[in-house]
Amino acid sequence: MTTDLRFLIVDDFSTMRRIVRNLLKESGFTDADEAEDGVVALTKLRAGKFDFVVADINMPNMNGFQLLAEIKKDGKLKHLPVLMVTAEARKEDIVAAARAGAAGYIVKPFTKATLEEKVSLILKKMGL
Repeated sequence: MTTDLRFLIVDDFSTMRRIVRNLLKESGFTDADEAEDGVVALTKLRAGKFDFVVADINMPNMNGFQLLAEIKKDGKLKHLPVLMVTAEARKEDIVAAARAGAAGYIVKPFTKATLEEKVSLILKKMGL
């Protein structure tokens, strides 16, 4: 598994961003940036080079579904895997995320093992 990927962690809660960043770091993924909502995330994604997005669903300004839709309709970004994170395990959200092109879905709170497993699975599907 390649660990030199650049992650963008998108969550309106700074503590959650820090937790995800630390879990990724413990899993060997040390290159990560953060954004507090979809608007900031989209600006960063369009300005820089990222390989993987971990995005919360419930955020102000632009939520995770809106961010996912923007990523998928942008020719330069649509290849990016997006792992959706939410506090609610609603079946309709899981289905909506999959239909919209999300690479995966995890429910808070989650462990390092869960995050690691999802990221590994997504990278394997992508051939990385």
